[in-house]
Amino acid sequence: MARHASIDHTERRPPRPASAIADAVRRLGGREGDVVMVHASLRAIGPVAGGADGVLDALATVLGPGGTLLMTLGARNDWDWVNERPEPERPPLLLGAAPFDALTAPAETDVGALAEVFRTRRGTVVSDHPEGRFASCGRLAEHLTDDVPWDDYYGPGSPLERFAEAGGRVLRLGADIDTVTLTHHAEYLVDLPNKRRVRRHRVVHGTAGPELRVVECLDDSDGIVEWTGGDYFAAIMLSYLAAGRAEVGKVGDATSELLEALDFVPYAVAWMAEHLPVG
Repeated sequence: MARHASIDHTERRPPRPASAIADAVRRLGGREGDVVMVHASLRAIGPVAGGADGVLDALATVLGPGGTLLMTLGARNDWDWVNERPEPERPPLLLGAAPFDALTAPAETDVGALAEVFRTRRGTVVSDHPEGRFASCGRLAEHLTDDVPWDDYYGPGSPLERFAEAGGRVLRLGADIDTVTLTHHAEYLVDLPNKRRVRRHRVVHGTAGPELRVVECLDDSDGIVEWTGGDYFAAIMLSYLAAGRAEVGKVGDATSELLEALDFVPYAVAWMAEHLPVG
Protein backbone atom coordinates (compact mmCIF):
# COMPACT_ATOMS: atom_id res chain seq x y z
CA MET A 1 0.00 0.00 0.00
CA ALA A 2 1.33 3.42 -0.91
CA ARG A 3 2.17 5.66 2.02
CA HIS A 4 1.51 9.39 1.90
CA ALA A 5 3.07 12.06 4.08
CA SER A 6 0.67 13.33 6.70
CA ILE A 7 -0.45 16.94 6.45
CA ASP A 8 0.17 19.13 9.48
CA HIS A 9 -2.90 21.29 9.97
CA THR A 10 -1.48 22.89 13.13
CA GLU A 11 -1.66 26.66 12.93
CA ARG A 12 1.82 28.09 12.56
CA ARG A 13 2.42 30.96 14.93
CA PRO A 14 4.51 33.95 13.92
CA PRO A 15 7.85 34.07 15.74
CA ARG A 16 8.11 36.12 18.90
CA PRO A 17 10.25 39.23 18.72
CA ALA A 18 13.58 39.00 20.53
CA SER A 19 12.35 41.77 22.83
CA ALA A 20 9.68 39.40 24.20
CA ILE A 21 12.39 36.91 25.16
CA ALA A 22 14.40 39.68 26.83
CA ASP A 23 11.34 40.82 28.79
CA ALA A 24 10.64 37.24 29.94
CA VAL A 25 14.24 36.77 31.12
CA ARG A 26 13.98 40.02 33.09
CA ARG A 27 10.75 38.84 34.72
CA LEU A 28 12.59 35.70 35.74
CA GLY A 29 15.19 37.86 37.46
CA GLY A 30 17.82 38.52 34.80
CA ARG A 31 19.68 41.79 35.38
CA GLU A 32 22.05 44.10 33.61
CA GLY A 33 25.66 43.24 34.50
CA ASP A 34 24.90 39.60 35.41
CA VAL A 35 27.37 36.79 34.74
CA VAL A 36 25.13 34.10 33.27
CA MET A 37 25.70 30.55 32.07
CA VAL A 38 22.94 29.45 29.72
CA HIS A 39 21.59 25.98 28.94
CA ALA A 40 18.83 26.19 26.37
CA SER A 41 16.58 24.23 24.05
CA LEU A 42 15.56 26.31 21.06
CA ARG A 43 12.75 23.89 20.34
CA ALA A 44 11.36 24.34 23.85
CA ILE A 45 11.55 28.14 23.60
CA GLY A 46 9.61 28.12 20.35
CA PRO A 47 9.89 30.37 17.28
CA VAL A 48 11.83 33.59 17.81
CA ALA A 49 12.53 36.22 15.19
CA GLY A 50 16.11 35.72 14.12
CA GLY A 51 16.21 32.16 15.43
CA ALA A 52 19.20 31.35 17.64
CA ASP A 53 20.73 34.76 16.96
CA GLY A 54 17.48 36.37 18.11
CA VAL A 55 17.68 34.50 21.43
CA LEU A 56 21.33 35.50 21.88
CA ASP A 57 20.51 39.11 20.99
CA ALA A 58 17.80 39.05 23.66
CA LEU A 59 20.24 37.77 26.29
CA ALA A 60 22.80 40.40 25.29
CA THR A 61 20.14 43.08 25.70
CA VAL A 62 19.33 41.89 29.22
CA LEU A 63 22.97 41.63 30.33
CA GLY A 64 24.08 44.90 28.77
CA PRO A 65 27.70 45.90 28.07
CA GLY A 66 28.78 45.08 31.64
CA GLY A 67 27.39 41.55 31.63
CA THR A 68 28.96 38.24 30.67
CA LEU A 69 27.45 35.24 28.90
CA LEU A 70 28.98 31.76 29.25
CA MET A 71 28.03 28.51 27.54
CA THR A 72 29.52 25.03 27.61
CA LEU A 73 30.68 23.77 24.21
CA GLY A 74 32.76 20.64 24.54
CA ALA A 75 34.13 19.67 21.15
CA ARG A 76 32.78 17.28 18.56
CA ASN A 77 35.33 14.51 18.24
CA ASP A 78 35.03 11.79 15.63
CA TRP A 79 37.75 9.84 17.45
CA ASP A 80 35.98 9.49 20.79
CA TRP A 81 35.60 5.76 20.22
CA VAL A 82 39.36 5.34 20.61
CA ASN A 83 39.13 6.19 24.32
CA GLU A 84 36.85 3.19 24.81
CA ARG A 85 39.77 0.93 23.88
CA PRO A 86 42.54 -0.22 26.26
CA GLU A 87 45.16 2.51 26.73
CA PRO A 88 48.04 0.70 24.99
CA GLU A 89 45.92 0.47 21.81
CA ARG A 90 45.07 4.16 21.62
CA PRO A 91 48.26 5.86 20.29
CA PRO A 92 48.44 3.90 17.02
CA LEU A 93 44.70 4.30 16.46
CA LEU A 94 45.04 8.09 16.72
CA LEU A 95 47.84 8.42 14.17
CA GLY A 96 45.44 9.77 11.55
CA ALA A 97 43.43 12.01 13.84
CA ALA A 98 43.33 15.73 13.09
CA PRO A 99 44.55 17.81 16.04
CA PHE A 100 41.99 19.65 18.12
CA ASP A 101 41.57 23.29 17.12
CA ALA A 102 39.77 25.37 19.74
CA LEU A 103 38.70 28.02 17.22
CA THR A 104 37.18 25.73 14.59
CA ALA A 105 36.02 22.54 16.34
CA PRO A 106 32.20 22.44 16.39
CA ALA A 107 30.45 22.16 19.74
CA GLU A 108 29.27 18.76 20.89
CA THR A 109 25.88 18.02 19.36
CA ASP A 110 24.20 17.30 22.69
CA VAL A 111 24.89 20.77 24.12
CA GLY A 112 22.35 22.20 21.68
CA ALA A 113 22.22 24.37 18.59
CA LEU A 114 22.33 27.64 20.53
CA ALA A 115 25.83 26.88 21.80
CA GLU A 116 27.15 26.26 18.29
CA VAL A 117 25.68 29.53 17.02
CA PHE A 118 27.13 31.35 20.04
CA ARG A 119 30.55 29.85 19.32
CA THR A 120 30.63 31.44 15.87
CA ARG A 121 29.33 34.90 16.80
CA ARG A 122 31.45 38.00 16.62
CA GLY A 123 32.93 38.82 20.03
CA THR A 124 32.77 35.27 21.39
CA VAL A 125 35.97 33.79 22.81
CA VAL A 126 36.53 30.09 23.50
CA SER A 127 38.72 28.19 25.94
CA ASP A 128 41.54 26.12 24.47
CA HIS A 129 40.72 22.69 25.87
CA PRO A 130 39.56 19.61 23.93
CA GLU A 131 37.29 18.34 26.72
CA GLY A 132 36.06 21.16 28.97
CA ARG A 133 35.69 23.89 26.36
CA PHE A 134 33.54 26.96 27.03
CA ALA A 135 32.50 29.99 25.01
CA SER A 136 31.99 33.41 26.50
CA CYS A 137 31.42 37.03 25.59
CA GLY A 138 31.28 40.19 27.63
CA ARG A 139 33.20 41.81 30.46
CA LEU A 140 34.60 38.64 32.11
CA ALA A 141 34.91 36.50 28.99
CA GLU A 142 38.71 36.37 28.96
CA HIS A 143 38.88 35.76 32.70
CA LEU A 144 36.52 32.78 32.46
CA THR A 145 38.16 31.12 29.46
CA ASP A 146 41.92 31.73 29.82
CA ASP A 147 44.40 29.16 31.18
CA VAL A 148 42.10 26.20 31.72
CA PRO A 149 43.76 23.44 33.80
CA TRP A 150 44.73 20.58 31.50
CA ASP A 151 43.75 17.88 34.00
CA ASP A 152 40.63 18.20 36.19
CA TYR A 153 39.36 20.99 33.94
CA TYR A 154 36.10 21.29 35.93
CA GLY A 155 37.88 21.37 39.30
CA PRO A 156 39.95 23.97 41.18
CA GLY A 157 41.03 26.84 38.96
CA SER A 158 38.52 25.91 36.28
CA PRO A 159 36.14 28.21 34.38
CA LEU A 160 33.36 26.77 36.54
CA GLU A 161 35.09 27.78 39.77
CA ARG A 162 35.80 31.26 38.38
CA PHE A 163 32.19 31.55 37.25
CA ALA A 164 30.86 30.72 40.71
CA GLU A 165 33.32 33.07 42.43
CA ALA A 166 32.18 35.86 40.10
CA GLY A 167 28.64 35.50 41.42
CA GLY A 168 27.49 33.64 38.34
CA ARG A 169 23.89 32.63 37.72
CA VAL A 170 22.67 29.64 35.70
CA LEU A 171 19.80 30.28 33.29
CA ARG A 172 18.03 27.15 32.05
CA LEU A 173 15.68 27.76 29.12
CA GLY A 174 13.77 24.54 28.60
CA ALA A 175 16.93 22.45 29.03
CA ASP A 176 16.79 18.80 30.07
CA ILE A 177 16.53 18.38 33.84
CA ASP A 178 20.03 16.87 34.07
CA THR A 179 21.63 19.83 32.30
CA VAL A 180 23.58 21.88 34.82
CA THR A 181 27.26 21.71 33.92
CA LEU A 182 28.10 23.40 37.23
CA THR A 183 27.30 20.07 38.94
CA HIS A 184 30.61 18.78 37.58
CA HIS A 185 32.41 21.34 39.75
CA ALA A 186 30.51 20.09 42.80
CA GLU A 187 31.79 16.58 42.03
CA TYR A 188 35.31 17.84 42.73
CA LEU A 189 34.32 19.46 46.01
CA VAL A 190 32.34 16.63 47.60
CA ASP A 191 34.34 14.53 50.06
CA LEU A 192 33.80 11.00 48.77
CA PRO A 193 36.43 8.24 48.68
CA ASN A 194 37.18 6.30 45.52
CA LYS A 195 35.79 8.77 43.01
CA ARG A 196 35.94 7.28 39.56
CA ARG A 197 38.61 8.81 37.30
CA VAL A 198 39.33 8.47 33.59
CA ARG A 199 42.25 8.99 31.24
CA ARG A 200 41.58 10.17 27.69
CA HIS A 201 43.99 10.49 24.80
CA ARG A 202 43.64 13.58 22.58
CA VAL A 203 45.62 14.87 19.61
CA VAL A 204 46.36 18.60 19.92
CA HIS A 205 48.59 21.18 18.27
CA GLY A 206 52.07 21.05 19.80
CA THR A 207 55.12 23.25 19.27
CA ALA A 208 56.48 20.81 16.67
CA GLY A 209 53.19 19.72 15.12
CA PRO A 210 50.42 17.32 16.16
CA GLU A 211 50.99 15.94 19.64
CA LEU A 212 49.30 13.15 21.60
CA ARG A 213 48.43 14.11 25.17
CA VAL A 214 46.58 12.40 28.01
CA VAL A 215 43.83 14.18 29.94
CA GLU A 216 43.10 12.91 33.47
CA CYS A 217 39.92 13.88 35.29
CA LEU A 218 36.94 12.68 37.27
CA ASP A 219 34.57 10.61 35.16
CA ASP A 220 32.30 13.30 33.71
CA SER A 221 30.63 10.87 31.30
CA ASP A 222 29.34 8.05 33.50
CA GLY A 223 29.56 9.64 36.95
CA ILE A 224 32.09 9.71 39.77
CA VAL A 225 30.42 6.71 41.44
CA GLU A 226 27.91 4.05 40.49
CA TRP A 227 24.49 5.14 41.74
CA THR A 228 21.46 2.88 41.55
CA GLY A 229 19.01 5.79 41.55
CA GLY A 230 19.62 6.64 37.90
CA ASP A 231 21.02 10.01 36.84
CA TYR A 232 22.11 11.89 39.95
CA PHE A 233 22.47 15.16 38.02
CA ALA A 234 18.72 15.05 37.36
CA ALA A 235 17.98 14.04 40.97
CA ILE A 236 19.99 16.98 42.33
CA MET A 237 18.22 19.47 40.10
CA LEU A 238 14.78 18.07 40.94
CA SER A 239 15.60 18.29 44.64
CA TYR A 240 16.88 21.85 44.26
CA LEU A 241 13.72 22.93 42.46
CA ALA A 242 11.51 21.18 45.01
CA ALA A 243 13.28 23.14 47.74
CA GLY A 244 12.18 26.36 46.03
CA ARG A 245 15.71 27.68 45.62
CA ALA A 246 15.44 28.70 41.95
CA GLU A 247 13.35 31.35 40.22
CA VAL A 248 10.93 29.59 37.86
CA GLY A 249 8.93 31.00 34.97
CA LYS A 250 8.29 30.93 31.25
CA VAL A 251 10.60 32.22 28.55
CA GLY A 252 8.85 31.79 25.26
CA ASP A 253 7.21 28.38 25.54
CA ALA A 254 9.97 27.01 27.76
CA THR A 255 9.69 26.35 31.47
CA SER A 256 12.81 28.09 32.68
CA GLU A 257 14.85 28.47 35.85
CA LEU A 258 17.38 30.95 37.16
CA LEU A 259 19.64 29.86 40.00
CA GLU A 260 22.64 31.23 41.87
CA ALA A 261 25.92 29.35 41.43
CA LEU A 262 27.07 30.09 44.97
CA ASP A 263 23.86 28.56 46.30
CA PHE A 264 23.63 25.62 43.90
CA VAL A 265 27.19 24.32 44.26
CA PRO A 266 27.11 23.76 48.06
CA TYR A 267 23.60 22.33 47.73
CA ALA A 268 24.84 19.82 45.13
CA VAL A 269 27.88 18.96 47.28
CA ALA A 270 25.67 18.30 50.32
CA TRP A 271 23.22 16.24 48.26
CA MET A 272 26.00 14.04 46.88
CA ALA A 273 27.57 13.59 50.31
CA GLU A 274 24.22 12.39 51.64
CA HIS A 275 22.99 10.24 48.76
CA LEU A 276 25.94 8.85 46.79
CA PRO A 277 27.63 5.66 48.00
CA VAL A 278 31.06 5.94 49.63
CA GLY A 279 32.52 2.95 47.83
